[in-house]
Amino acid sequence: MKLDVNKFSLAAAGTMGIIYAVCAIFVTLWPNFSLQLFGWLVHLVNVDKFAGDVQITALGFIFGLLQAVVYTYAGALLFGWLHNKFLKG
Repeated sequence: MKLDVNKFSLAAAGTMGIIYAVCAIFVTLWPNFSLQLFGWLVHLVNVDKFAGDVQITALGFIFGLLQAVVYTYAGALLFGWLHNKFLKG
């Protein structure tokens, strides 16, 4: 099944933007628990040593959201292009 690469990439980027926003809200509301979850995710015992002083600002949120959306779009675009290319071969 051939993918519409642009629609697939937009869907992936939109999904990542939503996940990023939910994560940022979670970190803002529960910073200590978020660090604990992050530590479990990356298998760090002293995660606060590496990310303990990180704060979410409005500007940081906007730039982070923009990066997450753009990088996801580019990655999904490449994935979709390769997927369609391999279907032909």
